[in-house]
Amino acid sequence: MSLDQLSQLVEDGQKEESEAMARKLLADGADPLEILDKLTRTMQRVGDLFANLDIFLPEVMLAGEALTAVVDIVKPELKTTDRVLAKGKVVIGVVKGDLHEIGKNIVKLMLETNGFEVRDLGYDVDPLDFIKAAEEMSADFIGASSLMTTTMPRQKEIIEFLKDKGLRDKYKVVIGGAPTSQMWADKIGADLYCEDANCASQKMAALIA
Repeated sequence: MSLDQLSQLVEDGQKEESEAMARKLLADGADPLEILDKLTRTMQRVGDLFANLDIFLPEVMLAGEALTAVVDIVKPELKTTDRVLAKGKVVIGVVKGDLHEIGKNIVKLMLETNGFEVRDLGYDVDPLDFIKAAEEMSADFIGASSLMTTTMPRQKEIIEFLKDKGLRDKYKVVIGGAPTSQMWADKIGADLYCEDANCASQKMAALIA
């Protein structure tokens, strides 16, 4: 049994086998954070395969269902000792035109586990809806995920709208997703780029420490 085997089962959309493997790994002492980190990379690979037309939407959905099942098993095992320290409020979502929310869901889980209050807007979210939700919540962060190169410009639009409305200094904009990078974050003026779910909570906590 290994994380690689679990990763392959999830990628192949084998839900029941993935659940059984996850339970065995946890019973054998596997770190739940390592499992989630591995599966974040797995879903990034699935997103890449989909973007390259090597697999199609049904396969992506099956992989997503397998991952969701594993997350439900792993989630209770995560430590929540930091929850008492309210680290900030986050509005999170997947940008307009993008339907890939598995990675975003893991980031949400990691943020909540580490003491953040999170409002999840789901997927296919209009740039203005990110801002509206942030205003309603009095958020500290706006987190925008993109899993396709064609939707990356939507992350830039959020920042441009914030500038237009005189709100840019009010929120820290965090971006992530398989095709994004630190270079892209620098180019559009984002406050933070997160390459995986685990580092998101750590880097965001550091920004408001």
